[in-house]
Amino acid sequence: MFSCKSLLSKRNKTIKKKKKKKIRSKATTRKQNPICEKYQEEEDIEEDFEEAEDGGEVGEGFNLKASALSHTHGVQPLGNLYLNPGSVNSRNTGLGNLQTLTDELVLEILAFLAGAHLGVLATVSKSFNIFANHEPLWRNLVLENLNDRLLYNGSWKSTYIAAHYPSFDVSNISVSSLRVRDFYSDYLFQSWLCANLEMKPEWLERDNIIRRRGISVEQFISDFEEPNKPVLLEGCMDDWVASEKWDRDYLVQLCGDAQFAAGPVDMKLEDYFRYADQVKEERPLYLFDPKFGEKVARLGSEYEVPVYFREDLFGVLGNERPDYRWIIIGPAGSGSSFHIDPNSTSAWNAVIRGSKKWVLFPPDVVPPGVHPSPDGAEVACPVAIIEWFMNFYGATKTWKRKPIECICKAGEVIFVPNGWWHLVINLEESIAITQNYASRSNLLNVLDFLKRPNASTLVSGTRDRVNLYDKFRNAIEASFPGTIDHLLQKAEEKKAEQNKPSFWDTVTDSKAGAFKFSF
Repeated sequence: MFSCKSLLSKRNKTIKKKKKKKIRSKATTRKQNPICEKYQEEEDIEEDFEEAEDGGEVGEGFNLKASALSHTHGVQPLGNLYLNPGSVNSRNTGLGNLQTLTDELVLEILAFLAGAHLGVLATVSKSFNIFANHEPLWRNLVLENLNDRLLYNGSWKSTYIAAHYPSFDVSNISVSSLRVRDFYSDYLFQSWLCANLEMKPEWLERDNIIRRRGISVEQFISDFEEPNKPVLLEGCMDDWVASEKWDRDYLVQLCGDAQFAAGPVDMKLEDYFRYADQVKEERPLYLFDPKFGEKVARLGSEYEVPVYFREDLFGVLGNERPDYRWIIIGPAGSGSSFHIDPNSTSAWNAVIRGSKKWVLFPPDVVPPGVHPSPDGAEVACPVAIIEWFMNFYGATKTWKRKPIECICKAGEVIFVPNGWWHLVINLEESIAITQNYASRSNLLNVLDFLKRPNASTLVSGTRDRVNLYDKFRNAIEASFPGTIDHLLQKAEEKKAEQNKPSFWDTVTDSKAGAFKFSF
């Protein structure tokens, strides 16, 4: 989402901004915006970009990762074309009559092709070579046609070839051998940029979350759970076996051949770490498995639910409860884009290894660049997490209600209240445990959510979405008789108290603006 104006407005900002806005919901991809109309003079951006290819500065405050290579085919942001008046965009000449289509539409068409057909198309022209080698196309082919274990081989194209043509020596594949001059595309360039940018220091500076250590359960409930406020808790994991033992070697040995959910595929931990070591993409696969305790029982026994979260009323459903706990593993740059936790539950997230950047907005504040559907079933937001920081984070500095932010490090637990929007990005390879729960403080919210007319769309983590409300309410009434009625009464009393006139309202004549006294 680099605007051409911002791309060209300051000297030596080669790649700082882009003109294109990319958003997606669960089933959408990036969108291209029209080219902006005004440009300002600047020194040769292409030359500055070449200087930044080896991990140097990409613009004011932007830096490439030390391991970053220049774009595979030399694709440049579109704004650079307008600083080279004599250049012709080779993208258009190589596409022929298809040049009128947006890059996104070209790729959507190519997504219908099989791998062999993409390989043939790559020989038609330099332009088609670039489009047909676009890594997300090969990623989709691998993930959609996976018949065996996923063994990542440095790129998705190499992975596809190794899986479908085992006799072929993938080490001979060199997708970077063809570099094309004067190929300009914001869409293709942004994908590479988001995969290779480091987090800016200013994105990590703000730390305004409340931190607590050793508080009582009663304090937690009164200060944070009931008022629905985030808090970072320290000292909750000191006695965990996981805190001592959970590293790569231990988990790989313990889990053996057990497979865990990583996006749309299941992978052994050994294979996932192999992928994590090699991958360079804007949205890495994130290992996020809700059945880890059933797959490897010791994983579930080597941590304890912190004392603050042990009232979990969904437990009355036994095995019929929705998914509620996950092991989370991911490389730097992986994470979760803005979302609200399922079924109106609250959550806690404990970092065992690594560190995570958190950004949270209260329920009544939709984050910039995030567009939920009217019924709340889908959310459109930037494709890459770092893209949100690049294009929207700066706007929050001027907001009166700034987001709650922190870096949660190993040994720390963050409480995420129900309804809060939150984004998480791993700053390094991280291992964590998270659980969603419903306590008395949140029970009425959960019940209201489960009985919404479109519950079959909104409810998640269970096959029986339609009947979950009745099952849960009946189980609560059976296990804790009178609890719901008591909570409803307390809610009515609280509402009445909030609507009660203040002292000044009782002694002031609202019509005349004068005091009134009664004897």
